[in-house]
Amino acid sequence: MINLTIVSIIESLLVIVPALLAVAFTTVAERKTMASMQRRLGPNIVGYYGLLQAFADALKLLLKEYVSPTQANIVLFFLGPIITLIFSLLGYAVVPYGSGLFVADFSLGILYALVVSSLATYGILLAGWSANSKYAFLGSLRSTAQLISYELILSSIILLVILLTGSLNMTEIVEAQRAVNFCLPLFPLFILFFIGSIAETNRPPFDLAEAESELVSGFMTEHSAAIFVFFFLAEYASIVLICILTSILFLGGYLSLLPDTLVYSIYSIISLYVDMDYTNFDFLISGTSSSLWLALKSAALIFVFIWARASFPRIRFDQLMSVCWTVMLPIIIAYVVLIPCIVYGLAIVPTNISLL
Repeated sequence: MINLTIVSIIESLLVIVPALLAVAFTTVAERKTMASMQRRLGPNIVGYYGLLQAFADALKLLLKEYVSPTQANIVLFFLGPIITLIFSLLGYAVVPYGSGLFVADFSLGILYALVVSSLATYGILLAGWSANSKYAFLGSLRSTAQLISYELILSSIILLVILLTGSLNMTEIVEAQRAVNFCLPLFPLFILFFIGSIAETNRPPFDLAEAESELVSGFMTEHSAAIFVFFFLAEYASIVLICILTSILFLGGYLSLLPDTLVYSIYSIISLYVDMDYTNFDFLISGTSSSLWLALKSAALIFVFIWARASFPRIRFDQLMSVCWTVMLPIIIAYVVLIPCIVYGLAIVPTNISLL
């Protein structure tokens, strides 16, 4: 029993620590990228090329004096950020980082990811309500309405991906894309899913819950010092996770972007001049080994997140809701009707579904 507990703790640390490091360097990458787009230098003092700036910022926040509102519900005020961070990190447990490389290979992995992402909304709602501040409360209401609305968009698109694979298991979804990535036959849905992901993570231009000109800092207005770090980490952990999920659902996850025939051709040409073992070249073959391809695809999507922040102005909240309910949702409902008809008409219903 003790050995199983130790193994579980080690597995959790092997996932959480790299996830938090990825979050830290994502913040640095965002600041450097936006600085380059805006003709600024960005972080360049702490560490080589400013790479340690995120750790300096975290240390600054941890050493600040914490001030809590006198009229706040202290228990819920602290519990909200903790809930948000915990449920933002729980989604990493079911991610297949490589072929056979995962913490938990749940048969209902996609459903689990949707559940934990939905529960993170309660942390935001509790944090805004417990602060007893009108700015924080309005920010939490906006964020909750935004997350619930765009979760419908994301879950409907995921339903169509499940229809093509016949499984809720993430590894099986990745393996189903060995012939072709789903971003090609489902390209409009891929674009809608990515737009919905930006709104789901409260990122510009959809960061209406944190509109500085209207709500100061939204639901986290009254939070400061160490407790603010939880919200900060939760936001960027959600960004990294949603990019990983997008890579898994539409870009083939850990599968290689290079066709097997091209890989074998490259190997054959190199082997004419260099005496190399075939097994040493295996890391390029169709994503059967490392999680390098998943990291590259996710990094590319994170760059687009940053690019969108630097390029587009913030829209109004009523425009955000209108786009969701009157534009995106009708398009997705049309696809929900069209794609099953095509799948059934061409007799390409997945085996797992046809046996039900």
